Amino acid sequence: MPARRIILVAALLLAPASASSAQELPVALQAPFEEGVRALRAGKLDEAEAAFLRVLEQGGRLAYVHNNLGLVYQQRGQHKQAVTAFREAVRLDSGYGAPRVGLGASLLALDEVGEAKAQLETAVKLLPREPLARLQLAQACERAGNWTGAIEQYRALRELAPREPEYAYQLGKAYLGLSEWCWRELRKLDPGSARLQQALGHNYRVQGRINLAAGAFERAARADPTLAEVHLALAQIYLDQKRWADARQEIERELALVPESAGALALKERLDAEEKTP
Repeated sequence: MPARRIILVAALLLAPASASSAQELPVALQAPFEEGVRALRAGKLDEAEAAFLRVLEQGGRLAYVHNNLGLVYQQRGQHKQAVTAFREAVRLDSGYGAPRVGLGASLLALDEVGEAKAQLETAVKLLPREPLARLQLAQACERAGNWTGAIEQYRALRELAPREPEYAYQLGKAYLGLSEWCWRELRKLDPGSARLQQALGHNYRVQGRINLAAGAFERAARADPTLAEVHLALAQIYLDQKRWADARQEIERELALVPESAGALALKERLDAEEKTP
């Protein structure tokens, strides 16, 4: 069984039912239930299914039994059966968070993103400190194109586990997704926008494509000469290319717009020094 699935099973098996499901299995059914739990943890899915079905058939129709049966189906990739089992667990105990996490995961696998997101939002309310619930909700938000929602969940995960590198990576990826979405929207709304060219210039600079970056910033400056950051970016590029006159002109334009610009003043000092260097 893959490591991610083992984590999922462990988290949802150990998650307790809510106070509203105070019922316990009859003594005679506790042994087969525990047998099913052990089999599920060991990845022996046929044995686990048989044990949980036996408990249900003999009157142990409790939310956490249906939840664990749902996990069996989920591990097999039988997501429709898993959804049925998880829904029954939720019906029996609406305050039990674990089956909502499993339900959300299986609905996502079935591409039912809207309902998955709704179930996982409830799961997070019920289990605010359960990382798995937030991770699944973040993934649902990504699938729905809701990048701000995904970022909110990954930030919460970072607070819960600040030393977990995976959460830091996913948060950065979500910010990148939001940036790309904003860029596409800007291009759709105003293809000639100075901001669009500015964003393109920054992307080219990150890629090391400096000539393309300069061209994009120049187009941005022509579209809107009042964008101070554009003049600063051009000044930095021209200075690196030893185009002293062009760099000084952009620095002056930047300072005309933002006289206190620390970046422009620092570039001016550097330009003065480099121009004097033989």
